[in-house]
Amino acid sequence: MVKNSKFDFSARLQELELLGAISTQIARQLAQFYESCAQAISAAGEDPSPHARIFSTYLDLILEESKTPYPFEPYHKRVRTPFDYYSWGIEFMRPLVDADHSRLLGKEHLVEIQGHLEQGHNVVFFANHQIEADPQAISLLLENEFPKLGEEMIFVAGERVTTDPLAIPFSLGRELLCIYSKRYIDHPPEEKHRKQLHNKKTMQLMSALLTEGGRCIYVAPSGGRDRPNEDGVVEVAPFDSKSVEMFYLMAKRAKTPTFFYPLALATYQVLPPPETIQVELGESRVTKRGPIHMSVGPCIDMDAIPVEKNIKKDSARKARADYIRDLVRKDYAQLTETD
Repeated sequence: MVKNSKFDFSARLQELELLGAISTQIARQLAQFYESCAQAISAAGEDPSPHARIFSTYLDLILEESKTPYPFEPYHKRVRTPFDYYSWGIEFMRPLVDADHSRLLGKEHLVEIQGHLEQGHNVVFFANHQIEADPQAISLLLENEFPKLGEEMIFVAGERVTTDPLAIPFSLGRELLCIYSKRYIDHPPEEKHRKQLHNKKTMQLMSALLTEGGRCIYVAPSGGRDRPNEDGVVEVAPFDSKSVEMFYLMAKRAKTPTFFYPLALATYQVLPPPETIQVELGESRVTKRGPIHMSVGPCIDMDAIPVEKNIKKDSARKARADYIRDLVRKDYAQLTETD
């Protein structure tokens, strides 16, 4: 049965490629991704057949997107009808996660966060980022005790998750504030001005959301995913001080109370990113089933962060960003020390 399911998917993929309905590049990416998913699930002693059906839907969604590209707005609201992209993305991720050995730390802070949101206040998570599916990983970790938080969380998302055909179906199910990261804003050069205008509009919308209140926003100030260092150890990437400062200033201007929390994720092994940063789309995706972990630390008093007096503004901003990164690194170390 497993073999037939696998053959059917592979045969359909080849047929679509021959018909020109899907590019050779995407067909190869999907074949590799499917094979690694099937192997990971089988290695855990589970039947990959149900996931083959989810993967078949994945292919349908990619085909639909290629015919009618979805027009992502600067603030994208999750799509749940007529197709529930949110639930589909979680079910895609579920068999790849070893739930029995996954951990969620800082539940007392999550209870506190729920209270802030119920009062109409805002919460901003300064977090690290490890895999494309971090939003789905977060929802899986929160679904038993804090499901609404996982569903309604807004993610600050770079352009790749709204332009890469393999990422778009997952992005459609999430609340996104879409920006062009500084890493890609100059590529290609002729698009820089348009991207800057887009980012300005996104920031205006974010400001309006914070003013309305009751919003929970996840941002990775690193602007990208964590990667291994020279010793092969995955590290929390440095935080960009301008990103941290922007959220801090926007929250103050909104006048609606906004609370900042550090959030650490350890999800890397499930879907590692390419070893090097790729400017062009088309990265390979190879999954390895395993546990995922998340930790939420105590609320950060942004005005009480220790910063040396009489230093330049840029140095003070960097000191604040480094301080917050160290909070995330400390919690990340706690998540990974017993893996």
